[in-house]
Amino acid sequence: MNLSLTNVHLDLGAGRRGTDMGPSAIHVAGLVPGIRRLGHTVEDLLSLECSTFEAEDPGDPSARFLPEITRVCERLALRVETSVLGGRFPLVLGGDHSVAIGTISGLARAYRRRGQRVGVLWVDAHTDMNTPEISPSGNVHGMPLACLLGHGPEALTTAICPDGPALRPEDVVIFGVRDVDAGESRLVRELGVRVYTMSELDARGTSICAKEALERVLDGTAGVHLSFDLDGVDPSEAPGVGTPVPGGLNLRESHLLCELAAQTGKLLGMEVVELNPTQDVTNKTGKLAVWLIESALGRSIL
Repeated sequence: MNLSLTNVHLDLGAGRRGTDMGPSAIHVAGLVPGIRRLGHTVEDLLSLECSTFEAEDPGDPSARFLPEITRVCERLALRVETSVLGGRFPLVLGGDHSVAIGTISGLARAYRRRGQRVGVLWVDAHTDMNTPEISPSGNVHGMPLACLLGHGPEALTTAICPDGPALRPEDVVIFGVRDVDAGESRLVRELGVRVYTMSELDARGTSICAKEALERVLDGTAGVHLSFDLDGVDPSEAPGVGTPVPGGLNLRESHLLCELAAQTGKLLGMEVVELNPTQDVTNKTGKLAVWLIESALGRSIL
């Protein structure tokens, strides 16, 4: 497989500094050599540099740093769209989760040219379905899935994906949720997005739920994009995140999810986000990110 690898050094969407260094930590942990050992080729690699807190005015407190986040997402969307149309697998390293607006908008635009839809498995402790009107913080990394479903600032909805929302609610599953704001909870229910909470995973089993989730996002779509927020993993396994929530996926469950996605043979793209090295311990979370990416790209025990 030929990969297009993009580092997005963005932390303006988050409430805590540091995710801009996340891609570098993943590279330090040995990502590219690991990809090559699996027989894949990194055909091109690009780092999208972003402005900093010191250089930007936060602007509207309900959607902080919106102009700069929009600029980055527009560039990323074009790169992903071009990569897909060129036959390359897009792998994106964040950065905070607002980068998903660019990644998935680019995927959606590329597959719409073929008359196809994209399914998304969104692994996260949060649902990321706030909007500026209901967000308690104004941090855009809590809004990307709402934007992709057509609810959010025009710059991150119709402007970046003009042919309608990038995603349909029935093509999205959020997995590993355990912390949801009241306002976004109402939007989740209104749109009917399928959410697997950690309580459900505990009660029914992660393997059963993961297989169900993949079946849902593959129903009628070209394939699945895996959007993996590392705070979906329990902080004991992934301490290097900005918004840790106890009670998350354990190491084996996280790998199983990526392995099952690989086994579908229909993985369209992947992004790994919210790695914050300032919160990490000896790059433990960076190493985890590499292992998860390798599992999604087909690494097996035998």
